[in-house]
Amino acid sequence: MTTYVPPEKQAEPKSFTEKAQGAAKAAGGKMKEHPYAAAGIAAGVAAAVAGAAFGASKLRTPGDDENSAQGA
Repeated sequence: MTTYVPPEKQAEPKSFTEKAQGAAKAAGGKMKEHPYAAAGIAAGVAAAVAGAAFGASKLRTPGDDENSAQGA
């Protein structure tokens, strides 16, 4: 449960860069605590990106490219 804090006692809002730096430090700390999980997540993201790129390349037809030998 959160408690009410009057506006005059609230901390100044952080800038975007301060928030990003804090998030990066927190993520770096979690990666150091759980290196195998971080490696697994990175491998999964890489596989998903590679799969999407492969699938997109299979959707193209030879006529899509202006410099295609069949289209010339």
